[in-house]
Amino acid sequence: MRTLAVRAVGWARSFPISEGVRAARQWTAAHLATLPWNTSAADTVHSVLLCVSELVTNAHLHAVGTAHLVLTWDGSCLHVSVADADPRLPRARDTGADAQATSGRGLGIVTALADSLDVHACHGGKAITACFRPAGGPDPHGAEPCAD
Repeated sequence: MRTLAVRAVGWARSFPISEGVRAARQWTAAHLATLPWNTSAADTVHSVLLCVSELVTNAHLHAVGTAHLVLTWDGSCLHVSVADADPRLPRARDTGADAQATSGRGLGIVTALADSLDVHACHGGKAITACFRPAGGPDPHGAEPCAD
């Protein structure tokens, strides 16, 4: 029987509307700077920061409350999860609906930048988790279970 050892590091913080999205982005950047791939995967760092901005903004706009941000690095993926108290799950917008609209593109941006995305209801609200693999490679969330 093979033993699976998982080492992970993570951080969590709540960002009320009064602190703004900038605080979430700065907090995330400070934690990303501690990860071993921070300087070698600048595109991933920029993608993560943009996605944090979009997800926290969406939580503030749609839940009109606190955004709970959790970062977890498991050695192959950085999981960026934002939870809020709004039970309505986001839906994809029709991209051709209004070309002049100044909002409604956040989830599309996150979907385009992240390696995988999960949206689920939790604790009376919802959580959106975007995963980023700075070294590339296969998606560990889509892999078949190991068989021995």
